[in-house]
Amino acid sequence: MSTVLLVDDDFENRWALQLALESRGHHIVLAENGRDALTKAVAHFPELVVTDLQMPEVDGRELCRRLRCAPVFAGIPIVLLSAMPEPVDEVCYWTVFLRKPASMEVLLDIVDTFIAARLTYARAAYPSEHHSAARLQAIDSRCWP
Repeated sequence: MSTVLLVDDDFENRWALQLALESRGHHIVLAENGRDALTKAVAHFPELVVTDLQMPEVDGRELCRRLRCAPVFAGIPIVLLSAMPEPVDEVCYWTVFLRKPASMEVLLDIVDTFIAARLTYARAAYPSEHHSAARLQAIDSRCWP
């Protein structure tokens, strides 16, 4: 089960997106704004973030920037949703932009695609636990003072 951080200040939007994402088997962590999302990201380390653009306190644009600037979250895909056109006059810190009202099927397919890619990559990065080789590796003497 993957963890998705869902950030939106509108309760009805959050609720509808939560139901849709949970129907695909994702565990959802809810946040009402970017400040709350940053705290919850540290606590839950999501595989993906879905965020609204316009929110009080810390908006979606700033949330994306802060997540990208933190090395631990830099590789997490971010889906930015907004009724406004995609901001084009600045650096793009999000992975995908969807204009509201976005097709729920398109959003769910995007989320599933990114989650599958992250889980495949994360799984491939670790050696097989069935491998019979020793888990300890030789120490490079150049690393010692």
